[in-house]
Amino acid sequence: MSFFLAILLCATQEAPVELVQTIPMPRVNGRIDHLAFDPKSGRLSVAALGNNTVEVIDVAQGKVVHQIEGLHEPQGILSLDGGIVVASGGDGSCRFYDGSTFKLEKSVDCKDDADNVRYDADAKMVYVGARSGALAVIDPEKGARIAEIPLDAHPESFQLESKGRRIFVNVPKAGNIAVVDREARAVMAKWKVSAGGNFPMALDEPGGRLFVGCRQPAKLLVLDTKTGKELAAVECSGDTDDVFFDAASKRVYVSCGEGFLDVFDASEAAPKRIGKVATAAGARTCLYVADLGKIFLAVPHRGSQPAEVRVYKTK
Repeated sequence: MSFFLAILLCATQEAPVELVQTIPMPRVNGRIDHLAFDPKSGRLSVAALGNNTVEVIDVAQGKVVHQIEGLHEPQGILSLDGGIVVASGGDGSCRFYDGSTFKLEKSVDCKDDADNVRYDADAKMVYVGARSGALAVIDPEKGARIAEIPLDAHPESFQLESKGRRIFVNVPKAGNIAVVDREARAVMAKWKVSAGGNFPMALDEPGGRLFVGCRQPAKLLVLDTKTGKELAAVECSGDTDDVFFDAASKRVYVSCGEGFLDVFDASEAAPKRIGKVATAAGARTCLYVADLGKIFLAVPHRGSQPAEVRVYKTK
């Protein structure tokens, strides 16, 4: 489907999301990576990778209220107990900042290419995808890397079960999903995927499904979390980097650098695309906050298009 045809369809059909706010990031240039939201402060943190900063946004005010500088290619980001955790690919650091003063409290060396960050609330451990193939396990209280789980290649998005002990890890260069036992700290299975460039991932834990966004070709895969069997493979827009699943509506949101936000109805075995909303070229990362019913989409500065966060209300 061409870009202009997609715009025409969006104009003639009711879109499943509505743009409700645009927040400028006037001091940001280059690629933008992941986002995190702190519900207590109402602040959104944006990893501005190409700018070597984290932009802290007050969503209610609709403006950047602070810029954390001195970072080296910030990629993964996490809101944790009111603080901000930032993983940087340039120096391999995982840094912990105070969420009020924005002062650096701790810094942990993950060796190289620190990327996605997740938190295990039960074990109170932070996981960081890093190096040419590892999950670093960090004790945030001690501010120390206490273990490392080896993988076949650099990990991209990964998801933790809340009622189980597994971690599902996208390992695109190996062409698989690694299934990690986080208590044994070892890979227990490897599931091959039918498309390449499997970067983003979302987990439907109650439904036993894993949604995996692929770039080569552009597909949204659905896998059974019990067996690793592929249940469906449907077309999506190109250059995806974030996928989110909403359990209440059974919808999947896929942000794509091709310039679209894809919305799928995943109430059946094979997801059906119900929306292809035109956004901006390079806008491939987003954050879905279920409690707000909102999607925060990061739009990079390209040509006359300024850097900004677009906020969409889901319907």
